[in-house]
Amino acid sequence: MDIDYSPEDLAFKQELKDWFEANLTPDLKAAAESGADLGGAVSIDQMVTWAKKLSGKGWLAPSWPKKYGGPGWNTTQLYIFNEVRAEVGAPMPFSMGVAMLGPALMKFGTPEQKEKYLPKILSFEDWWCQGYSEPGAGSDLASLKLSAVPDGDDYVLNGSKIWTTYAHYANRMFCLVRTNAEGKKQEGISFILLDMDTPGLDIRPIISIDGAHHLNQVFFDNVRVPKRNLVGEEGQGWTVAKFLLTHERSSISGVAESTANIKRIRRIAGEHGYDDDLQMQLKIASSDLDLMALRYTEFRMLSGLESGQVPGAESSMLKIKGTELQQAISELRVDMAGHYAYPWHADTAVGPEDFRYATQVYNFGRASTIYGGSSEVQYGVLAKMVLGL
Repeated sequence: MDIDYSPEDLAFKQELKDWFEANLTPDLKAAAESGADLGGAVSIDQMVTWAKKLSGKGWLAPSWPKKYGGPGWNTTQLYIFNEVRAEVGAPMPFSMGVAMLGPALMKFGTPEQKEKYLPKILSFEDWWCQGYSEPGAGSDLASLKLSAVPDGDDYVLNGSKIWTTYAHYANRMFCLVRTNAEGKKQEGISFILLDMDTPGLDIRPIISIDGAHHLNQVFFDNVRVPKRNLVGEEGQGWTVAKFLLTHERSSISGVAESTANIKRIRRIAGEHGYDDDLQMQLKIASSDLDLMALRYTEFRMLSGLESGQVPGAESSMLKIKGTELQQAISELRVDMAGHYAYPWHADTAVGPEDFRYATQVYNFGRASTIYGGSSEVQYGVLAKMVLGL
């Protein structure tokens, strides 16, 4: 595995830096330095504007092939893009359409579904949310009960979904439903697409521990969805979901963001008097070593992708260690903030701007080892795929 950049790669890296330098706004740069995210220093309007700017450049879906409107970059170029983007403080707009649904449609969707939905994902005209978890089906996702009963040309949906991120902004949802309650529970699940303005949908907010409104519970009361919105065959939803989750878990690991955030932590430590604090320096060095191991795991996965392999256990490894590292980095900022970290949800800074969102980000980050498949579930995947248990 050769991890040195070629002259062409270095030229590509410089092209990216030049574009980001010319187009990234000061408010987005400041948000990255402060550690804030969507719901913090970055508003929905700012994020949508940035998404459309990336879309205009053709970079909103960097992993997509040219055939479907993406840049067609190889895995090295994709890695460089994420590396540079995170380093300069450019956020990747929260788009489940780009990271998850798009690849699933490319593999399982009908020609009509691809033609209808993929261009609107690329233009950020559609904002997709994910209807997976339910009150009784989180980590045990196969226990979901949202029913989809055939009725003429439609399915009629009844039940609820929970922890639905940004359902209050999304105009579409991709959703797992139960089309068959008999036999093995995984075999009765189907994957369907629906519009969020469909009659019978009720979206109720859930305020999370960071004090922000990211999450929702969505209730379905005789919601009619056309059968043509089924992705793949009826009963194939579990296969589609597993494919989609592999993409989600790799992206959740956040290697590029953690690389940039550790650099910011080192800057903060230097500017706030922690250079001589041996305990703090030890914690930073420990996170740096974890990041190094994580990056080489990602390199191995990218090398496999380059040679045509499909991601497997590596995505679970990246998800476990990546989210643990994210939590460790957010804890470092809280440790350095001291009493400035006391505000639970800082609408105004009570001390240095570097610490304004420290506790808010730390609180929200407690969920990172749960969403996208909890660490316990990922250990189970590794035990089965790697150890054969």
